[in-house]
Amino acid sequence: MGRTSDAREKILDAARTLIELRGYSALGVAEICKAAGVPKGSFYYFFASKEALALAVIDEHWAAQERDWKRILSGQAPPLQRLRQLFEATEATMRTGQRSCGSVAGCLFGNLTLELSNQTEAIRVRLQEIFAVQVEMIEAVIAEAVARGEAGVSDARQAARSVVAQLEGQVMFAKLYNDPQRMGALWAGCLALLGAGAPGEAAVGL
Repeated sequence: MGRTSDAREKILDAARTLIELRGYSALGVAEICKAAGVPKGSFYYFFASKEALALAVIDEHWAAQERDWKRILSGQAPPLQRLRQLFEATEATMRTGQRSCGSVAGCLFGNLTLELSNQTEAIRVRLQEIFAVQVEMIEAVIAEAVARGEAGVSDARQAARSVVAQLEGQVMFAKLYNDPQRMGALWAGCLALLGAGAPGEAAVGL
């Protein structure tokens, strides 16, 4: 059972790395298995299709990311500081990836949304679900900030959608320019969007 589980994890790890570096459409099953160091037959033992593998990669990646988001956003710091910690953790992840492979991979979910949202219905629906959960998690933080008088928006849900969009956009620029420092503008933009004052003033309050 251990060897079987190891083979599946090797396929998932190889597929995630290749998708991050090259995208989904250009990959073939043989290439994924070669990178994983497993026979091609192992692929179809675990996955009915390449789409099924992509969904498994998405789910595994989100399970880890969701744990991180929950840990950060449910912490003891004031709400806006938790949001800033989330941005900082995202930038740190990109820096780690850049040191590892030489380039900023960006957001797996954002990359696949741009590549596949009009091609693969199952993947499109799963990505919609993930982004909806992200919006809900950030909405709760924004609502808390509003209740504390630290943010001035009337619609926390819409503001949360805008924050997620800003986050994805800055990650996209970081990938485009292979420069995690592109994330630096995110915090000031988020404060402006939330009506939370100038960055320096907000930092004092936090």
